[in-house]
Amino acid sequence: MELSELPTPALVAERSALDHNIAAMAARRPGAELRPHVKAFKCTKLAARLADAGHRTFCAATIREIEGLAAAGLGEDVLLANEVLDCTRLGALIRAGTADVTVAVDSQATIDAAARGGVGRVLIDVNIGLPRCGCDPADAGRLAERARAAGLHVAGVMGYEGHLVGRPERAERRDGLGESLPLLRRAWDEVGGDVCSGGGTGTYDLNDLVTEVQAGSYVLMDTAYAQLGLPFREGLGVLATVVSVGRSRGRTYGVADAGLKCFGMDHGNPGLDGAKVWFCSDEHTTFAADPETGGVDPLVGDRVRLRPAHIDPTIACHEVLWLVDGDDVVDRWEIDLRGW
Repeated sequence: MELSELPTPALVAERSALDHNIAAMAARRPGAELRPHVKAFKCTKLAARLADAGHRTFCAATIREIEGLAAAGLGEDVLLANEVLDCTRLGALIRAGTADVTVAVDSQATIDAAARGGVGRVLIDVNIGLPRCGCDPADAGRLAERARAAGLHVAGVMGYEGHLVGRPERAERRDGLGESLPLLRRAWDEVGGDVCSGGGTGTYDLNDLVTEVQAGSYVLMDTAYAQLGLPFREGLGVLATVVSVGRSRGRTYGVADAGLKCFGMDHGNPGLDGAKVWFCSDEHTTFAADPETGGVDPLVGDRVRLRPAHIDPTIACHEVLWLVDGDDVVDRWEIDLRGW
């Protein structure tokens, strides 16, 4: 199939960028030093590519993602890097022998849920600066004792520097880690265990404390991460067709048939080479050529590839990812880890 034959809007991934990114990360974080975060791409076919590159441990944000990995034969070592209050579905996977699961805990309630649901191994999740999940670092040791008293194996700690991974300057990310990692180090010393899990695409080569990095967005990147000067290439796009053109303020604009329902918009509008995006509406993206970057006025029927600003929620909007090589469509991958 040719790219021109795909009905639009269509989520597409450039194979050369994907292969480059997988190889670049594997060279820096080989094997189990990387625990790919499937929340970024929600696709077991892509996860299998990472397993083939030596990364056979995975982390996830939802129980559904864990179940999907198990069903695909990728459940040998999976971490639910998130708090849940009902672990019964995870316990069922463990009893069936299809997944070996660790779950993050940050309270007595989540400890109880793990014990009650049949998940025997946990990481103590520590807040190291992002006001989201995670216990106060000073409480980590106490929670570890409570988890052991509940019969759980405490494998170590987890701490995510999500407030730092997207900072545009490398020095900012490095300096921020100088404040956050000592918190995680002290918690780990009190908790014990072999595992210190954390990090992300923006800090994968700066976080020198963790035993495993939870990066996922690097596989296909987005316009937000592309500003950080990382050695990964943008490979994800939403293929769209220009369905209308018009004139406004003396300029020709185009309207493509992919809008808010195709993109995660929390990091801003999608990007478009040779053009400036004016705005997105439910079903459309309106843009105008940028002559300074070689853009030309759009015509009805033109195909354009819009680059998302945030990979994770963008992929979750779609059911299928088309793997492409230039103008050739080489594979069709289901986004089969969607939902909860």
